[in-house]
Amino acid sequence: MSLQTLTPLRILVIGAHPDDCEIKAGGVAALYRQQGHVVRFVSVTNGNAGHHEISGPPLAARRAQETLASSAVCGVEYEVLPNHDGQLVASIPVRWELISMIRRFQPDLILTHRPNDYHPDHRMTSQLVCDAAYMVTVPAVVPDVPFLKINPVIAFLSDEFQRPYPFQPTVVVDVTPVVEKIIDMQAAHVSQFYEWLPYNQGVLHEVPTDVEQRREWLATQARERLNQVANRFREELIATYGPERGAKIEFAEAFEGCEYGSPLTKDNAKKLFPFFD
Repeated sequence: MSLQTLTPLRILVIGAHPDDCEIKAGGVAALYRQQGHVVRFVSVTNGNAGHHEISGPPLAARRAQETLASSAVCGVEYEVLPNHDGQLVASIPVRWELISMIRRFQPDLILTHRPNDYHPDHRMTSQLVCDAAYMVTVPAVVPDVPFLKINPVIAFLSDEFQRPYPFQPTVVVDVTPVVEKIIDMQAAHVSQFYEWLPYNQGVLHEVPTDVEQRREWLATQARERLNQVANRFREELIATYGPERGAKIEFAEAFEGCEYGSPLTKDNAKKLFPFFD
């Protein structure tokens, strides 16, 4: 048993939609859970617009059920907030909603989107988390929920956007041992990975009808994305895991420290990402 399990970390992954957390942090979530740490996924919207055939309450209900199936894969907690998909605004009420939620969970580490992203809900989620940072320590803000004495460490999920500046990883994690769990978590979101996203990308006709073939179709894409991260940050993997293992890592996830939270340093990264031998 890892020493970290004696004092479990509390990891909060905040995405804009049901399935965002799985795409960028499903691997570390599975690794945390293997060591006995507490992981909660939060979707700031209910996902009620992310489909080409259904929307509104029926879609929100379906996606809520998909989060349950995903969370069962490795035992993460899942919370879906009632904000409408595609309409998220970094307003004071939603900021207070996140401050309250963060305080109640008392995370050691928060992972979320970067502020420059293609989707407005992703950008708003990032801004909301950044706006909640520090304010979670202010007693007069959201006074009905006890304030935190320490501002949590915040790190951004990886992306490929170049402006105004490209993603610069602070931590890169080998997720090769849990890649099948990542795929299973994504596969739980049937409405997204087998319906909406293929439709939106013009490849719906490529999705197999057979369940096993369909999962392998998804697995090919998931492995390719994770392999791209590993190859993109190969030097960082070698620096972290050593030249022999680092050169062979197939799949990785990466995270960039956010200046609005407590600093993510080399020293506390070893505690907050306790996966490195």
